Amino acid sequence: MSTLNPNLSLEARRPDLDRGLGSSGKLGFAAAILAAILYVGYSIYSDAAAAGVQTTTYLPFALLFLALLIALGFEFVNGFHDTANAVATVIYTHSLPANVAVVWSGFFNFLGVLLSSGAVAFSIVSLLPVELILKVGSGAGFAMVFALLLAAILWNLATWWYGLPSSSSHTLIGSIIGVGLANALMNGQSGTAGVEWGEATKIGYSLLLSPIFGFGLAALLFFAMKILVRNEALYQEPKGATPPPAWIRGLLIFTCTGVSFLHGSNDGQKGMGLIMLILIGTVPTAYALNTAVPARYVADFHVASTAATAVLETHAGQAAVPAAPAEIVTRYIADKTLSPETVPALIGLMRGIDAEVAGYGSLSAVPASATKNLRNSMYLAAEAVKRLSKGTSLGIAQAEAQTLSTYKASLDAATRFIPTWVKVAVAFALGLGTMIGWKRIVVTVGEKIGKSHLTYGQGASAELVAMAMIGAADGFGLPVSTTHVLSSGVAGTMVANRSGLQVATLRNLAAAWVLTLPVSILLAGSLYFVLFHLF
Repeated sequence: MSTLNPNLSLEARRPDLDRGLGSSGKLGFAAAILAAILYVGYSIYSDAAAAGVQTTTYLPFALLFLALLIALGFEFVNGFHDTANAVATVIYTHSLPANVAVVWSGFFNFLGVLLSSGAVAFSIVSLLPVELILKVGSGAGFAMVFALLLAAILWNLATWWYGLPSSSSHTLIGSIIGVGLANALMNGQSGTAGVEWGEATKIGYSLLLSPIFGFGLAALLFFAMKILVRNEALYQEPKGATPPPAWIRGLLIFTCTGVSFLHGSNDGQKGMGLIMLILIGTVPTAYALNTAVPARYVADFHVASTAATAVLETHAGQAAVPAAPAEIVTRYIADKTLSPETVPALIGLMRGIDAEVAGYGSLSAVPASATKNLRNSMYLAAEAVKRLSKGTSLGIAQAEAQTLSTYKASLDAATRFIPTWVKVAVAFALGLGTMIGWKRIVVTVGEKIGKSHLTYGQGASAELVAMAMIGAADGFGLPVSTTHVLSSGVAGTMVANRSGLQVATLRNLAAAWVLTLPVSILLAGSLYFVLFHLF
């Protein structure tokens, strides 16, 4: 059992958390912010000019600026919470000075966002009500985006203020559910119709199980380390500000780097999907369709569309394509009910998309007046094909499902893309948030979870497990809470080391974790109701 060294006061063992960036660091910090703002502004101007956007009113751009500010504010606050967990272990084991650790972590968060795949971004967007996604440029669409982001920011700031490592992922998911429920109830539907519950359940399991696995795996890894690596110094509190042995120090810095990078590649994507919705709603001509697809896209799309249409025709019987196929497909996605008209309507929608794309010759040639409608049709077809492929009511064979999957991938190539400047903006917001608001959460993780000071072995075990779990979640396109994984991992190592846990802190953490979903659902739903009537 690890015991505190009576010859060292808490302050002697405690790392220096008050050393700042210095004058040069602050100047560089300000220069980075200015450079990012100028880059984002120039990128939006260039994209709009290249797409031939005609400026008749500045209201859409004012709304765009406000929405981007709020979306990046969410990522900035996300840095307070989640990334602070990544640096807690290297700071409290004296592997890196606090001011160096937060800059280091912020930089690798930045890289993680830049190199991310975008899969998590669109899994978050798929939770939103389809009718609001299709009308994201309307008052209801803006009310949706503002409500869920403001609710997430408010709860994250509240828990950060009290030093509670609450999950930004949980908060955002709860906000999305709140908006979906409010929208359904306001339109006279049942609450279950407002949310994509299948996707929400999958993400919910990921978020719920991650702290359980984090606790158990970190405890097991710590046990294994004590058996295999018999170096007592690894399992005792640091002696003053003495850094750990070189190899364990290198491991701790490596895992901090990995957690920071993977946090950026996972959590950083959550804001990207919402920013893309904002851009599509305000500047659809420039951002509704991916004009950077390869030159052979149109030909490949026609082949995939023809094959997918042939598959569905075998399951449609003799039914003719009904009038207004897009409305029928929208109803199918929203209500999740397959009617006799659904498959014929989807066939008609797919034929229309194929003819339209072939007629224009390339996505860059689609006129401004048709861009948003074509994107909406592609989005509807992709969501309907995904649902039909997973369902059992049509009896789709495995080979047919693969054909439909190929077609969906060709649709996604045109609609699911993230410009580089969006990644840069999110990366800066997340990284800067890490460097500004880290201290409260770091103190909680480093001092208030266990009854003893964090040891080198405990820090390494918790960080290794967190890095592995976040990397796995990113590979499967699932959002996961860095906060929950790492803080529960630290708790697991404390139990494994028989160090004891601080019950008051655990009680507060549990309360924050339990309250996050219901509070964010209620807050986002209420904000959506108010903003809907204001826009």
